[in-house]
Amino acid sequence: MATMKLGSKPEIFVLEDLTWRCTTELESDVVVEVGEMSFYLHKFPLLSRSGVLQRMISEYQPPVDGVGGGMCTLQLDDIPGGAKAFELAAKFCYDVKIELNALNVVCLRCAAEYLRMTDDYAEGNLITQAESFLADVLANWKDSIKALETCEGVLPTAEDLHLVSRCITALASKACASDAAAPLLARNASVAAAAADKDALWNGIRTGDTASSAAASAMDWWYEDVSFLSLPMFKRLIQAMEAKGMRAESIAGAIMFYAVRFLPGLKRNTSFSNALASYGADGGGGGGMSSRNVTPRAASVSAPSEGDQRYFLEEIVALLPTKKGVASTRFLLGMLRTAMLLHASPLCRENLERRIGAQLEDASLDDLLVPNLGYHVETLYDIDCVQRILDYFMSSTDGIGTGYTSPALAEDGGGAGAGSLGVPQGGTPSTALSPITMVAKLMDGYLAEVAPDTNLKLPKFQALAAVVPDYARPVDDGIYRAIDIYLKSHPWLSESEREQLCRLMNCQKLSLEACTHAAQNERLPLRVVVQVLFFEQLRLRTSIAGWFFVSENAAGGDGARPHPGGAIVPKGGAAAAVAASAQAEVDSDAEDDALPEGKETITDVKERVSELEKECKSMKQEIRRLGKPPRRPWGLLTRKCGFGAKVQQAQPAMSGK
Repeated sequence: MATMKLGSKPEIFVLEDLTWRCTTELESDVVVEVGEMSFYLHKFPLLSRSGVLQRMISEYQPPVDGVGGGMCTLQLDDIPGGAKAFELAAKFCYDVKIELNALNVVCLRCAAEYLRMTDDYAEGNLITQAESFLADVLANWKDSIKALETCEGVLPTAEDLHLVSRCITALASKACASDAAAPLLARNASVAAAAADKDALWNGIRTGDTASSAAASAMDWWYEDVSFLSLPMFKRLIQAMEAKGMRAESIAGAIMFYAVRFLPGLKRNTSFSNALASYGADGGGGGGMSSRNVTPRAASVSAPSEGDQRYFLEEIVALLPTKKGVASTRFLLGMLRTAMLLHASPLCRENLERRIGAQLEDASLDDLLVPNLGYHVETLYDIDCVQRILDYFMSSTDGIGTGYTSPALAEDGGGAGAGSLGVPQGGTPSTALSPITMVAKLMDGYLAEVAPDTNLKLPKFQALAAVVPDYARPVDDGIYRAIDIYLKSHPWLSESEREQLCRLMNCQKLSLEACTHAAQNERLPLRVVVQVLFFEQLRLRTSIAGWFFVSENAAGGDGARPHPGGAIVPKGGAAAAVAASAQAEVDSDAEDDALPEGKETITDVKERVSELEKECKSMKQEIRRLGKPPRRPWGLLTRKCGFGAKVQQAQPAMSGK
């Protein structure tokens, strides 16, 4: 901490209870009262330094009754900094040694202004000395922070003297200069880590980790220091940093640190390390930024009232940068949960929901399970809140040019090569559908978590599940699991309601395991079970027909090419359709060169396809004849037709073994 020593004389002031006495040979002739503290001093040192004291002493009129023994008594209750500041000013008048530092210079500067201790009364007076030292204080980050904190106690005068704005400007300039250098440091760290192969050790030190840690420190070193400022001071500092061009990532990081320190409810929901886990050394969302735990000083701060916390939360939400992704989704969900606990304004909650919806793909299921804290609680979790968040996500990602187009839009405007599911022209399925696919998986998991709630009405469950479009789900196993859990927890649903609920899933997109489970699931409507079996049979027939087509081309050699395994694969689109199923057969045939056995396998496949067609036709006739039988007879029907057993017998025949 920077210091400055003034005066040359030894200490001559003695404190007796609430009274300061000047121990000189001369008897005191003036008493200055500041609050409960009294100072017994002499007129001449005060007159020679302070214009205000000079005027007050000259205008003083002793009381008529003679109380006080004729001693001049002055009242200075409104002096900035109180008795402590006046003590230093009085010692300065007596040329007693005092020490200026970052903790007392602001108060002393305000007191000197109040006492009018200018160079008009003495050269090198207190105002000049304090201003000279302030320049040294504002050149140092730590001293500037301390000076700004002390401005709180003398705010009116400090504002008039522009001390607050000078401290904020100095702090913002230093932080912005460091922030501007952070990306360069991060790039240098990446280059150094790549050169060292990221895992290379030098004398037992991992060079890549050291470089990343240094880059992270260049970004967040000032977060903890500013977290102890009052909200008005913090807001002004953040606004000054924004005006000077600081990156939104850095500003959001400081706000998140500040919010976690101040809101006790937020600490229970998430820690600072979790809240900032999505930030890297470059300030983006791709790495693990080194974080700091809340210090004991922060932990010792008493919890504010609920009203203060509500006001604080609303101000913090309004202060967050609008740029997407600068605040982690985990932190925003924690803020939303806290906003519901504190009954924050609807505008504040809507702001948080929109921010979360814009980056919903980064959310986790645990954070999305927001308890229902409304006055009329119907369900355990706040389904309506998640519904709104999901609607915001879909509205922010729907339409042309956003990267999440529907199949119809892709087919209409994509031209050749752009008609695949949801893939914009020039894009790839993995990049175009990745966020919306992640959200679809997240919502399937959420539906499975809330499905056991018996108070969850069917329309609300359907409405939430229907927001995610069908093309966003590559496989419908997740939504099937959620539907099955809901049916199990709501056994009173009618047959029509069950059928309506099952329309949320696409039976053609169920995996083999899900189809096997659905075929034996007595909770599903009969129509759905028939659809599952039909599409599974159709999938099997397509696979068998494709394999048969490959075998015929191998025999005829028409438009075919040799496969390394010894089989012949056609050049057209049929090859891509059956490549997966044919690969296993080709590999097995490569191990066995017996051609007659292979011909016998082709004959078996032809016979099995014919049998499957007859079985499917027989099943349809049986269903029409029976009408709508109960679920138990359906199990007998499938066993009667021998569908499951014969499909299992067909698999060895397909492999040619």
